[in-house]
Amino acid sequence: MTIHVEGLIAIVLFYVLILFVGIWAAWKNKNSGVGEGGDRSESIMVGGRDIGLFVGGFTMTATWVGGGYINGTAEYVYLPDYGLAWAQAPFGYALSLVLGGLFFAKPMRSRGYVTMLDPFQQIYGERMGGLLFIPALMGEIFWSAAILSALGATLSVIVDININMSVVISALIAIFYTLVGGLYSVAYTDVVQLFCIFLGLWVSVPFALSNPAVSDIGVSAKEEVYQSPWLGQIKPEDNWLWADNFFLLMLGGIPWQVYFQRVLSASSATYAQVLSFLAAFGCLVMAVPSVLIGAIGASTDWNQTTYGSLAPKDKDESDMILPIVLQHLCPPYISFFGLGAVSAAVMSSADSSILSASSMFARNIYKLAFRQSASDGEIVWVMRITIFVFGALATAMALLTGSVYGLWYLSSDLVYVIIFPQLLSVLFVKGTNTYGSMAAYIFGLLLRIGGGEPYLKLPPFIYYPGWVTVEKVHHLTGDVEFFVQQRFPFKSVSMVASFLANVVFSYLTKYLFESGMLSHKYDFLDAVVSKHSKEIMDKATLVSNHDNIILSEMAPVRQTLGAALAGTFTNTEVLSDDDVSSPESFHSEK
Repeated sequence: MTIHVEGLIAIVLFYVLILFVGIWAAWKNKNSGVGEGGDRSESIMVGGRDIGLFVGGFTMTATWVGGGYINGTAEYVYLPDYGLAWAQAPFGYALSLVLGGLFFAKPMRSRGYVTMLDPFQQIYGERMGGLLFIPALMGEIFWSAAILSALGATLSVIVDININMSVVISALIAIFYTLVGGLYSVAYTDVVQLFCIFLGLWVSVPFALSNPAVSDIGVSAKEEVYQSPWLGQIKPEDNWLWADNFFLLMLGGIPWQVYFQRVLSASSATYAQVLSFLAAFGCLVMAVPSVLIGAIGASTDWNQTTYGSLAPKDKDESDMILPIVLQHLCPPYISFFGLGAVSAAVMSSADSSILSASSMFARNIYKLAFRQSASDGEIVWVMRITIFVFGALATAMALLTGSVYGLWYLSSDLVYVIIFPQLLSVLFVKGTNTYGSMAAYIFGLLLRIGGGEPYLKLPPFIYYPGWVTVEKVHHLTGDVEFFVQQRFPFKSVSMVASFLANVVFSYLTKYLFESGMLSHKYDFLDAVVSKHSKEIMDKATLVSNHDNIILSEMAPVRQTLGAALAGTFTNTEVLSDDDVSSPESFHSEK
């Protein structure tokens, strides 16, 4: 194996740049949000809630634009019989940001939450919040793994260095500056990340297009040249499957801590909405070079290149089409520049998910569920430990991945089916309770897992209408693999069933207990007839098994940074209805 010295130099330069920016951001903002009694842990999680439009717009866009995004989009545009028609992520995630800005950003930010799980624990209790943490954590880990896997594939193709070593080193660097600076380091490195992607890939596109082995992509878009047209098509029998996947991306892209961490770090609720709309536009713009590179790959006579006589699709290397185009259709110095851009993008995206997972664990699981008396310094150390642990988990999974795009879809599945309907209920449906939430969790999980998952080789035990057996041939080995494809939109149906289960079971248990048809002693979750059941149902009061936790503990937002932080949880709409709902009145009742 030959190691390209120029490629290694490019990687080192970009890694040093990202590391420098991350450490500089941590130093520059080391006291932001901590003055006048502020918590260091909250500053790490939401950056003092003073992220402005410029940095906020970049870091919100970088929520989705990373190694998995650019590699996965190019992969599906290139794949025969799929093409641009099936590269749904750019449009799906852009719409998810628009919907998030329209309906979710303002209520979450104006109420001053610190993590996405806060409203769940306020209404459903810390135990249910712990259950909802599981799919949220899995989503973040899958996402980080997909990003790191994309980096490993890129480095192994262009530089010929050990894929495991490249993934581990990249993860360690991202973990290091995330440990040092928290959200500030993540946000500022995102600015560099997007600049590197935009410049690195756009510089590469003209060189790849002008390569003699590449035919006119305008012709190959509609006519078969070396493979089926790269625009792709949606066959009538696949309409429901396409729609199911699109709704998964569009709605499943909303209930992510990595998204709400940016929303909650904005300096106001209005800023949070504007940032979402800016990021939606940014996602579409940043997908353009990836689409072009996928189209270039589909328009190339690979027999005329140094890659070899067989096309990437015939070597089962479609998921690496972007680095392959950079390596074999561009001059070395251009491909190394693109490699550095991808590497920087991957590191600066993986840190976001790792920080999000550790924030939820430290605040919602460790502090609110187990150690409510934990000091701020203790929470900071818990965050640092979990950043390392979750980073290690994502790295280990990245070394075992298959298709980048497949892992990418999988990361949204449980979030879409389980968390999205619960978020709808907790924010917009008055009266849902812990019993409904638990029923929704079980319904969604069983219906989704029952459909099976080919990427995990998990066979279905529920065969939905229209299922077919699909044959997959591994070109290099000649092995034939059969798996069940569910063409019925079972993921969206599972999501809707989960939402309806929450509403139905919440109102059913409320009626049964309050009418006396069920004895109050059976309200083992204290969700309906407990001492403060009215406040639990109507005022979003967090109640533990033994003591009340005041609302200000859930959302300690301070106006130490000026008037831009007006509209926080402690002094606005949630506590303004009447005196009975105030934390002080609860303490006086005890």
